[in-house]
Amino acid sequence: MGGEDPHIHVEVKVVRRDADVRDLMASTFGLAGDLPSQVATGCGLRVPYAMTSPRPGAVTCLACREHARVEHLRFADEVERLGSTPGSTITAGQAKLAADRHRELAAGFSGAES
Repeated sequence: MGGEDPHIHVEVKVVRRDADVRDLMASTFGLAGDLPSQVATGCGLRVPYAMTSPRPGAVTCLACREHARVEHLRFADEVERLGSTPGSTITAGQAKLAADRHRELAAGFSGAES
């Protein structure tokens, strides 16, 4: 896309965003790495990082909204399974809270709570 794409997208790794990792590293160690100028998106394009958002209400690319919905649902199921695993570092209650939050985000990306 020659800079003509007006849509806001989600990163392909919408659940495990690079910006979140960068923020964690900065707050923990005082290190701040540069974010890439362009990122892969849920719809398969590469767009400027500034044209992405993790917030359901901001994403206008329909393919990215569907990608984010599926990824948040998948992650919610994964977190719930981990919470019920013997020896898990999170309790079943904590896992349920996290899974519920990701299911809410998925609903937002489907348009149910935008």
